[in-house]
Amino acid sequence: MIILEREQSFLMVTQNDHAQIAGVIAQNCKKDYFFDKNRTQEVLLAIKEHDRGWIEMDSSPVWNDKTEKPYSFIDYPLSLKITFYKKGLDEVEKLSKYAGLLCSLHYSSFIQDSSEPAVRQFWKEEKQRQEQLTKELQLTGDKHKQETLMYHLDLLKFCDYLSLFISLNEPGDNKGIHPFFRNGFPQLFPFVTDKPIVAHWENQETVSLSFSPLKKEMEVELPYRAVMQDQIEKHGLLQAYKDTPVSIRRVVFQ
Repeated sequence: MIILEREQSFLMVTQNDHAQIAGVIAQNCKKDYFFDKNRTQEVLLAIKEHDRGWIEMDSSPVWNDKTEKPYSFIDYPLSLKITFYKKGLDEVEKLSKYAGLLCSLHYSSFIQDSSEPAVRQFWKEEKQRQEQLTKELQLTGDKHKQETLMYHLDLLKFCDYLSLFISLNEPGDNKGIHPFFRNGFPQLFPFVTDKPIVAHWENQETVSLSFSPLKKEMEVELPYRAVMQDQIEKHGLLQAYKDTPVSIRRVVFQ
């Protein structure tokens, strides 16, 4: 779950809804930026489905007693997350081996420094998955294909970040930007001469990019629930979440 705390409520966005928007962003990127056009559909699939492991977790949000907030994707206990990570990665791999490889690389990059035994085991198993898929896809020893794979991984991460930008930040507020984005997006692309792409709110409905890989201006619809804190106190997080209707935020990228 993606959480944006407000004075009287928590704006809650499911990971899968956010991933679907990342997929829409990717679909609207200029086709030349996919490099290997034979892999375009598999890259789009990876971007759209990269958070499918969160679907079950987000159906029942959990309260964090230490922070007095709902658990988010940032602080959700890793030992619990990895079971669902693996489930989601298995499902993506069944749809496409190349998409499964991209998503495995994406997730294993989050946890490579963890010292928890269960998490280290997950990382080890994902490295094995990556080696096996690399062989099956005949990427081993091919420098060009390996570089293209890493480029596609950065494309996934960029679309992920851009979708997160509109989920973690207040519309129109450039002063309180989440730390993830203060120095621009970390992915560097040759088509921007290896400079960070920076996102900026033009107003409450429009985000401009210092360099846009998009074919043209586009609009996305972000589903969210504004769960009131007093309702959480009365009924508990899960019931308050279920009782809160889904709202839609429309954002234009240019």
